[in-house]
Amino acid sequence: MRSCPNTGLMKILPQGRAGIRVDQDWYCSVGCFFEATCDQLSSLSYERIVEMPHTPRFPIGLALLSKGFLTEEQLRFASDRSKVRGEELEVTLLQLGLADEWQLTAARAAQWGVPVLGQDRIGNAVSADIPVALLRAYAAAPLHYSASSKRLLLGFVHRVEHSLLISLEKICECNVEPCFITPSGFEEQMARLTPAADCEERIFEKDLTPPRMAKTLARIALEISAREARFAHFRNLEWVRLTGKRRNVDVIFRGRIEAGTEKITNSPHFEQSISSLG
Repeated sequence: MRSCPNTGLMKILPQGRAGIRVDQDWYCSVGCFFEATCDQLSSLSYERIVEMPHTPRFPIGLALLSKGFLTEEQLRFASDRSKVRGEELEVTLLQLGLADEWQLTAARAAQWGVPVLGQDRIGNAVSADIPVALLRAYAAAPLHYSASSKRLLLGFVHRVEHSLLISLEKICECNVEPCFITPSGFEEQMARLTPAADCEERIFEKDLTPPRMAKTLARIALEISAREARFAHFRNLEWVRLTGKRRNVDVIFRGRIEAGTEKITNSPHFEQSISSLG
């Protein structure tokens, strides 16, 4: 924190603790890191970042029609049936046997203007440091990763989630290229996914106040001797990667951020008190 008296001194002392870096900011201790994190999460409890969902230029039915997968008569029949049943057009088409999952996937790829990968391109084992909870939440699977060029090919099932692409580029420091795969290809690829050995995933489902979330992050930061923290904000979750000396921890909060008034004073014994919090 700017008001911390240790900041300037510890930056120039070689024997000083490494502290925790968040983007361009540096915090000399877990206490200062806690205060900054609490402030950041508190602002989100009052005004969440609203992501405007991207809408494809033309509907799935017209995409199927343009590719020759459906006739106009079949499309009209399926559209009327889906409206009567109150279900998505894709569901009706599958039930009627008028389209298969690969045709629907190819049509979605045409909607979004990205490639579609055939089943013959699925099945390669991929090691990636991406939380499985995020991949499941957005129905996306890593298909290829190059550590040397930091390039990741990510296959989506339903839609390209731009918030996930941006967060992966920020936290994992890689260039992400989206494509589309079938639902069965997604499940097959997820079964072959190998999580990074030095990265642990911790998920918190309950609704939490910003101070409670900050305490959780501070406790884990102490546990792994964190040197860096990176934050990503989604519509309904927060992803924080804490990088320690020997391992990383991906912390995912999937509950609602509630406004809270509880406070913790950053005292000289803060680190001892935060480590004992549940």
